[in-house]
Amino acid sequence: MEQTRRLITELPGPKARALMERQDAAVARGVSTLMPTFAVRAQDGILEDVDGNQLIDLGAGIAVTSVGASAPKVVEAVQRQVAEFTHTCFMVTPYEGYVAVAEKLAEITPVSGPVRTALFNSGAEAVENAVKIARAYTGKQAVAAFDHAYHGRTTLTMALTAKSMPYKHSFGPFAPEIYRVPGSYPYRDQLDGHTAAARAIAQLETQIRAENLAAVIMEPIQGEGGFIVPAPGFLKDIVQWCNANDVVFIADEIQTGFARTGRWFASEYEDVQPDIITTAKGIAGGMPLSAVTGRAEIMDAAHPGGLGGTYGGNPVACAAALAAIETIEEGRLDQEALRIEKLVLAHLEEIQRQDPRIGEIRGRGAMLAFELVDPQTQAPDAALTSAVASAARQAGVIALTCGTYGNVVRLLPPLTISDELLEEGLTVITDALTAA
Repeated sequence: MEQTRRLITELPGPKARALMERQDAAVARGVSTLMPTFAVRAQDGILEDVDGNQLIDLGAGIAVTSVGASAPKVVEAVQRQVAEFTHTCFMVTPYEGYVAVAEKLAEITPVSGPVRTALFNSGAEAVENAVKIARAYTGKQAVAAFDHAYHGRTTLTMALTAKSMPYKHSFGPFAPEIYRVPGSYPYRDQLDGHTAAARAIAQLETQIRAENLAAVIMEPIQGEGGFIVPAPGFLKDIVQWCNANDVVFIADEIQTGFARTGRWFASEYEDVQPDIITTAKGIAGGMPLSAVTGRAEIMDAAHPGGLGGTYGGNPVACAAALAAIETIEEGRLDQEALRIEKLVLAHLEEIQRQDPRIGEIRGRGAMLAFELVDPQTQAPDAALTSAVASAARQAGVIALTCGTYGNVVRLLPPLTISDELLEEGLTVITDALTAA
């Protein structure tokens, strides 16, 4: 595909409007969409819609198509596997692809000692099963998550997720024995990492107690909560407390994994080794796959038959995962993420010097964001954020928002995007900010 932004109709165009009418008639109202159009093709930094418009992709399907939406190795691997067989259910008749993915995850994940993996379909499934495993291993029930966390949309993972609308509102009651403690949000709480960790640990000890606590789960960079990077030392102190108190530490790397932050996993920046890591999104180049990877003694605590699912570790998805990981390795896409970071930060920091509504720029690698605020009070400005993102989308740039307060613009481009497209997309977004 030509890597050029091109609008030949307004958004939505006539074909997109017709599809919207069909969507309204056939798709449940709760499944909402952001872009005012429908995709037909995508490659690297460009997505083409049904009306022939070409849009700059700064979302990558929410950090899924990190290797590109049609990476050649992934396409070839999927086509080859589909021609051989599409499904047997690994629990019935196993196949090599599942084993090969587990072996590769043991090689690249920062977990010490012998490692085991179980494969599933979605990030929420991975989180649910990580909790099951931690409870089986420890014989305890309580699980702690942090303010601003996002861990999924199932009953258990909604309980772990902090934000009510749109994720939890009207869907309760939720799973019991889930507790929430304050995390580290340096821009808002102004605490260093050790002080923030001590505050969280005090609540863990007084509100739950270690003898009741099976696991602590945390995103090394909080995604939906606002791309919040904890202050240095916070994550390490929490992990050390867990290790000293026989509490399983689960790193939710579903959005941060597979070179998105410039390393295989964001935990590596903090020099910690989780007991369990949950992964999904960028693992398989767009195919549905997730994984729970952890220390063998913990992973093996679940009894035979206690883990699984009909589609978990589907052979086509496993083939895609092996090809996606190979693409990351051969293309050195971790370095591409750092290239993206350098370009984005230079652009945003220049704009920030002129515009105090950008309260903070944060993130790592190709997982970056800026928080929009009232420059006088630093209060979150969700209305401005929504206006900026909407204007960018109308101009042909796929722009996403996030944050507990709805005031963060997040950037998750494919790691294969060109400098030129990335700079153009950023210019569209920051021009929208200036216009607003």
